[in-house]
Amino acid sequence: MRVSVIDVGTNSVRVFIADGEPLREVERDLVITRLGEGVDRAGRLGDVPLARTVDAIGRYADRARDAGAERLRIIATSAVRDAANRDAFVEVVRERTGEKPVILSGDEEAQLGFAGATIDLDAPAPFAVLDIGGGSTELVRGVERAERFISLDIGSVRLTERHITHDPPTGAELDAVRADADGHLGRAAEVIGAGTRTLVGLAGTITTAAAIVVGLQRYERARIHHARLSRRDVADTLSRLAAMTSPQRRELPVMPPGREDVIVAGLVILERVMDRLGHAEVLVSETDILDGTALALLREKGTRAR
Repeated sequence: MRVSVIDVGTNSVRVFIADGEPLREVERDLVITRLGEGVDRAGRLGDVPLARTVDAIGRYADRARDAGAERLRIIATSAVRDAANRDAFVEVVRERTGEKPVILSGDEEAQLGFAGATIDLDAPAPFAVLDIGGGSTELVRGVERAERFISLDIGSVRLTERHITHDPPTGAELDAVRADADGHLGRAAEVIGAGTRTLVGLAGTITTAAAIVVGLQRYERARIHHARLSRRDVADTLSRLAAMTSPQRRELPVMPPGREDVIVAGLVILERVMDRLGHAEVLVSETDILDGTALALLREKGTRAR
């Protein structure tokens, strides 16, 4: 059976089409729409970000059906979850696609991310799975399934909007991002606990950093999946990107348009998580919440076929 998942995040909209089970990828794509622009400050989705995001969702839904997807699920995470007008988002997406989007709780997001990240993982357990999003960051501990998890209101877009006004950011602004991240990670360290053996990193901040470290001239998913970044790699990449302006970062061949202004804050979060959990390296995963949701959709009984 062919299924499709559309993931609506704070910074991007992504689509995954797969046959399964086991999952066999048919198509995977991403566009950055910045739905969460201003949500941390205003508490609601802006009209312009909402319009461009719904347009992207609609195009991906059409693409999935044209590709023969029998089941489609649209999931939304932090930006929608935190918005006072999330019902308006649900309604316009349903009008455009015929599907009612599922707004995931932070815990559901963590569970599905863990399931996707560990599909083909050959590394020592227990795992700490880290998903740095635009509006939130999820941390999950587990072996064969998620056992402990926490969702934090820190993300690359959220912390950029809170603390960074200069381009490139000042040292004081970076210190403010670090302090904000640290303020949330104390509780996270308590929940996740000591003794995790492999830190697994998901999402665009980490995969883009891996592409830069590997030295790719174009994005190659196979080269990034299960690459390892040392703490020094992370520090060097953060230092390099923090010294650039957003237009300079945009010129890097593997930088997705729309990530260049928020990746620095995302790397600060990665750096602080590694230090707080005591991991000298992060194993990069290209399988994530899309894969976890596709598996869940395939395993459901009685889901309406299209």
